[in-house]
Amino acid sequence: MRTNVRKKSIKERWRYRRKKVGKRLLPLFAPLILSPSASMSAGKFVSIDKKAKADVTALSVVRFEQVSFDLYTQMNLGAEGLSYSAFNNALMGYYGMYNEGRLSDKGILTVVDFTKPSNEKRLWVLDLINREVLYNTYVAHGRNSGEVQAQEFSNEHKSFMSSVGFYVTDDIYHGKHGKSLRLDGLDEGYNSNARDRSVVMHGAEYATEDFMNKYGRLGRSLGCPAVPLGEHESIIDSITGKTALYIHSGDEAYTSHYLDNANAMAGYLASTQPNPLPPAEFSI
Repeated sequence: MRTNVRKKSIKERWRYRRKKVGKRLLPLFAPLILSPSASMSAGKFVSIDKKAKADVTALSVVRFEQVSFDLYTQMNLGAEGLSYSAFNNALMGYYGMYNEGRLSDKGILTVVDFTKPSNEKRLWVLDLINREVLYNTYVAHGRNSGEVQAQEFSNEHKSFMSSVGFYVTDDIYHGKHGKSLRLDGLDEGYNSNARDRSVVMHGAEYATEDFMNKYGRLGRSLGCPAVPLGEHESIIDSITGKTALYIHSGDEAYTSHYLDNANAMAGYLASTQPNPLPPAEFSI
């Protein structure tokens, strides 16, 4: 019942914002529609003032929120335990990264929500093309980030803390933890030292449900997002090769240039060209 109320309120907000933005944009674009020659003067395009730019930005916000919320509901992610705020940030970053050419066309997005305690499943691997949840399982945080819940994060060497933000997955290698996956952090000051710190995804016995049932929480890593031993190989195989990983903390001080609606909307539109994603239901 709560979901229906929320969905209605969001749609009502979109309608209001579309009307408001549309009224403010109409005077700007009407001359271009009615008289193409009026858009140029002495070989120069008509300049767009700051207010108009703000309106275009607002329009991008409305459009991306529709894409994000539609996908969230269609994939039934609320029932899977993934919060809308974590998913919306993750999807925004995914399309922003895609727009920069950082991602492959696999359509895979991995979300880790460290606002949840370690005795809950807080990692999701999402197939955005087929709109499926491939995995929902446990993931450990760094030992100096907290006990049951990760509360502190760091980008520093030997901090033994987890690092938040956006990552691109790289290649697979076999090390002391067996099959492991290299990660490249994209957020300067938050996770940009991930490669030098050897922050990778790997399997661990202390990240299993059996360990959690015995001790009431997962064990902790040296900063790596460690996943359950026995599940790790299939998870790593699914997300290797330039796919997106987002580690969410709920920290309002966290910033990233990938949290940009206009950039995300551009990435969404670009992604529909060579390998179309199923169309989201949005309109302006």
